[in-house]
Amino acid sequence: MTETMNNNNEYTAENIQILKGLEAVRKRPAMYIGDTTTRGLHHLVYEIVDNSVDEALAGYATSIKVKVGKDESITVEDNGRGIPVDKHPQEKIPAVEVIMTMLHAGGKFDKSSYKVSGGLHGVGASVVNALSEWCTVEICRDGKVYFQSYKRGFVDKPLKVIGKRKKTGTIVKFLADNEIFPKITYNYDTLAQRLRELAFLNKNLCITLLDEREDKRDEFHYKGGLIEFVNYLDESRNPIHRKPIYIEKTDGDVPVEIAMQYNSTFTENILTYCNNVNTIEGGTHLSGFKSALTRTMNNYALKNNLIKPNDKITLQGEDTREGLTAIVSVKVPEPQFEGQTKTKLGNSEIKGIVESFLNEKLFEYLDDNPPTGKAIIEKCKSAARGREAARRARDLTRRKSALESGSLPGKLADCSINDPEHCEIYLVEGDSAGGSAKQGRDRRFQAILPLKGKILNVEKARFDKILTNEEIKTIVTALGTGIGDDDFNVKKLRYGKVIIMTDADVDGSHIRTLLLTFFYRYMKELFDYGKIFIAQPPLYRIKNKNNITYAFEEDEKDQLLKRLNGAGKIDLQRYKGLGEMNPDQLWSTTMDPEKRTIFRVALENAAEADHIFSTLMGDDVEPRRAFIEKNAKYVKNLDI
Repeated sequence: MTETMNNNNEYTAENIQILKGLEAVRKRPAMYIGDTTTRGLHHLVYEIVDNSVDEALAGYATSIKVKVGKDESITVEDNGRGIPVDKHPQEKIPAVEVIMTMLHAGGKFDKSSYKVSGGLHGVGASVVNALSEWCTVEICRDGKVYFQSYKRGFVDKPLKVIGKRKKTGTIVKFLADNEIFPKITYNYDTLAQRLRELAFLNKNLCITLLDEREDKRDEFHYKGGLIEFVNYLDESRNPIHRKPIYIEKTDGDVPVEIAMQYNSTFTENILTYCNNVNTIEGGTHLSGFKSALTRTMNNYALKNNLIKPNDKITLQGEDTREGLTAIVSVKVPEPQFEGQTKTKLGNSEIKGIVESFLNEKLFEYLDDNPPTGKAIIEKCKSAARGREAARRARDLTRRKSALESGSLPGKLADCSINDPEHCEIYLVEGDSAGGSAKQGRDRRFQAILPLKGKILNVEKARFDKILTNEEIKTIVTALGTGIGDDDFNVKKLRYGKVIIMTDADVDGSHIRTLLLTFFYRYMKELFDYGKIFIAQPPLYRIKNKNNITYAFEEDEKDQLLKRLNGAGKIDLQRYKGLGEMNPDQLWSTTMDPEKRTIFRVALENAAEADHIFSTLMGDDVEPRRAFIEKNAKYVKNLDI
């Protein structure tokens, strides 16, 4: 429903517009798919794929094929039962037409059809249809092939039989509507990440991704399921026991799967899922997992005399999770989601189910595998000693801060406005660029923090060492959030934007990655709240007579030079560092909110983010080399 005012500015019944059927979707698409940018565009694919995954969860499908056409059309095919085609008893039209043209219609609401369904909103095919220029559905069932087409959510042609076929399944094909989406270009890697994740979570499912634009193809089929998921995430880490621990059980209507492995790193990485949805804010299944893990490790260590009285150690939760990679997946018939992004599981009964299950099965596993049990407890004891060292370092930092009356870092040039939402801080590479940025900034709302050299690689350091690193301490103090489970509070962030500004060269890229790794591992909520940005300084300054223009990419530079060809002498300057720009240039190209380009860093896929950070910053060289070789052709603006 929307409101309009009549010519006399009177507010009467005639001002109330009722948006019927799928009109509301086209009028307010962001309400249904989040936004109409690249993120919302890809969400269309996931909605259709989720329907096919539901067939797999119900035990009727084993294969899903996703194809990106040369025209950016999407085709999703499965070998499930096929969407019903008989007439709906109330609507008196084919069931497929109900599903494709009416909101909140489908088998997910009938638990005799689907005990468990994936996806988060349940808006599914009708929303995709409404936001598509055209859409077609081909259904194989009852020995026949049925076909129906739609245009912008409305039936184009009635359902008809177009052939015979013994196999069953559904093929949905659609072209996103350019009246809704400003840019229709699918990212292959973005699609691959989600499809790979779904294949890990559903071990009997084979998902194929085809791209006709670049003739690319990937098949995701992991018979080991979550075990292979853990191996994938830990590809660049050194495990302390050879095989991941895997346990599964069904409690009533709730299947629970857990895979976990300890490695030599100092960070925990626990991913939780409910009905294939990544519950990034955790919830009751995560609470149950953590409680059981702490209790089981302590009980096992005491029973087997692995912690002696003179050790003076009691394992706390964080000790048992250091260096742990774990996947917790539950399937819940009636999930209740809550939290900041509606991805926190709220079903209270799930905590007890996961907790009792893990208590029993993990203890059994450790009892049956004493060498693994001993290695894990030694890792936990080492973490406990590190925690104590971190506590002492934190206490020392707090005492020092108290002596300094809570003063901000000396090299921080702070802004004058106190309202965080109207303030921003630039983390700038080097004192030279920091000096230019301080002179060129708008002092009212822009703060500058120069960073000297490369910060510590937190992927290879324990928390107590991180707390004593001067550059990290400076960043933490400037941001005001604190650090660590006990201290970090995103609501204390002193700036609405944290902008990383580095040189456009190899060292600059390395520093940017180190900073992003630190924020991901120890201030992850900054990404969740959309606070992390990357500045894009120009690569070239082009002067022709009295005109000066800037190019931010090689292609842009080439186009400008081509356009200026024959227009007199051209002076081309390649910026190798931010320090080469004077304050006015830095302001006008990189810091002026009216002209600058900054990119918000979003974590679309937590599993893939973890995999990339561990690959780039971890100990193992081979996965890093493979990653660089695979992605080298996509690199822009590399200066060696």
